[in-house]
Amino acid sequence: MAFTLDELVSRFGGTVIGNPDCQVTGLAPLDQAAAQQLSFLANPKYLSQVETTGAAAVLIAPAEFEKISNRVGRSFLITPNPYAYFARVAQLFVALAEPAPVAGIHPSAVIDPSAQVAANASVGPHVVIEAGAVIAEGVRLAANVYIGHGVRLGKDVRLYPNVTIYHGCEVGERVIIHSGAVIGADGFGFAPDFNRDGGEWVKIPQVGRVRIGSDVEIGANTTIDRGAMADTVVEQGVKIDNQVQIAHNCRIGAYTVIAGCTGIAGSTTIGRHCVIGGGVGIGGHLTLADGITVAGKSSVTKSLTQPGVYSSTFPAIPSVDWNRNAALMRNLDKMRDRLKQLETALNSKA
Repeated sequence: MAFTLDELVSRFGGTVIGNPDCQVTGLAPLDQAAAQQLSFLANPKYLSQVETTGAAAVLIAPAEFEKISNRVGRSFLITPNPYAYFARVAQLFVALAEPAPVAGIHPSAVIDPSAQVAANASVGPHVVIEAGAVIAEGVRLAANVYIGHGVRLGKDVRLYPNVTIYHGCEVGERVIIHSGAVIGADGFGFAPDFNRDGGEWVKIPQVGRVRIGSDVEIGANTTIDRGAMADTVVEQGVKIDNQVQIAHNCRIGAYTVIAGCTGIAGSTTIGRHCVIGGGVGIGGHLTLADGITVAGKSSVTKSLTQPGVYSSTFPAIPSVDWNRNAALMRNLDKMRDRLKQLETALNSKA
């Protein structure tokens, strides 16, 4: 597999400075690239590595290219967003290296007669497809995938092994869901019915669905709960990392990204183009506006109505300093009382 810079430009745009016939056979970081590999500069602080890299060519933004002193005999592909360009070229190489999916149904798959499965879909070993499900063209279902009754999968959906999609859920086109993800499990809804003689938590039926838009990617072991009455909705272009929990009746706006181990409580709406860091906890019945970034490990307990960057955690510090600060925090109420006493005393003398 090899592409000339000219061939890459014809696919993805950009401008070649140097040899348009320069061939690249793979990609690598600047400090590790060898001849015939393509590299990229996404962060200006690594500009010095462009001068010394062994790469056949470098993806670089126009402003950074102007800073390069050693250009003789070298090739560059100029593009406004080298990182995104690199990602698209990487997709091209991966697509060519990956075995093409084989259309058809594995003999061990169990498919209800009323399910509709496109002729060119690929259904792997021990897949289960329940009654009324609709599997569109180009769908790939790996081993042990479970598709509940009435589920609809759009064109070119790819489900990795052991993905479970409960009844009635809808998945748009070109969605990728990684191993162990569960879509459409019951939301955590229980009504308390206790008195002095005892009682119980009464389960609230979760009769909504999960609706996932097109071009969404969902990481391994992530869970998205179905709505109690209305649907849980993940809009188009959303990217969700591994081990994320999205509770019932949430709505995730288009092109938002959510990093691993984040938990979002029920009936919360997150806007479009948001960035949610790893390990964030977001309370229920909140609204986050479009264009919000929440730093990792933050706790969001109230709605955020204005775009911007929000944080609520302390960076790591030496334990000795943390213990000292914790001791001060334990005594803040006493310090406040003493301060009020001093203010009262001063005011009485004034």
